[in-house]
Amino acid sequence: MHSLQPILLVEDDSVDAMTVIRALKELNVGNSIVHVLNGEEAFQYLRNNANPRPCVILLDLNMPRMNGNEFLKIVKADQQLMCIPVIVLTTSKADQDKFECFNYSVAGYIVKPSGYEAFLKAMKVLDIYWTLNALPADAAKRADTELEQTACSKPA
Repeated sequence: MHSLQPILLVEDDSVDAMTVIRALKELNVGNSIVHVLNGEEAFQYLRNNANPRPCVILLDLNMPRMNGNEFLKIVKADQQLMCIPVIVLTTSKADQDKFECFNYSVAGYIVKPSGYEAFLKAMKVLDIYWTLNALPADAAKRADTELEQTACSKPA
């Protein structure tokens, strides 16, 4: 992908998670994969400053405890996390899900293809896009700095 920062995979289905990991490995993506099972675990990972910040989040929608839409609502409202790009990787073809996700400024929405070869092609396109995508060197630190500057410049 874009950097050597990890990719955060938020996926409750073990077969789907293994498929993503296998495809990324087959495409020689050098990023490590941090796999969590739901939005709640993903949020806990992101809020722990000891964990490296992911370069991208691959997010399923239909999960227990905290689903993808609930996760997006929280993360995109958080000034320290909102700059992390999120790609939704789901089986949902529902327009309502697409609208809701894009309202939370996701970077992309991919409906999981049914066969492995088609899935591999989708992941290859994602890898090429993400490798070419020009992101700020450290969007998280930049967001923190802007927050501090805004807080300092507000009148008392």
